[in-house]
Amino acid sequence: MKLVPVLACFAAPALADAPVVESVDISGTRVSVTLSHSDTGWDHYADGWRVELEDGTIVGTRELLHPHVEEQPFTRSLSVSDLPDGSLFIRAKCSVDGWSETVFAVDR
Repeated sequence: MKLVPVLACFAAPALADAPVVESVDISGTRVSVTLSHSDTGWDHYADGWRVELEDGTIVGTRELLHPHVEEQPFTRSLSVSDLPDGSLFIRAKCSVDGWSETVFAVDR
């Protein structure tokens, strides 16, 4: 009997880069963030961003409830009461990799 090796083919998950904060616009207490991400659908998409202070304190979080496969880059806003003056940092998140290590700094 001759044994023939069989190669198993498994579907690999689609990989996307981390979400990128392209720009931030702050007007009063309204923070508008433009993100880009290689959303692949419900299995991997940019699903949020947050506003942080220099010490890591989170002052506002915007949850994104669906993929934006056909809308890249895209902009979403958040109202943050008591938005402090000074440096703010925007950190994006995706449904697979979690919160990005990279932040986008904004001085106001």
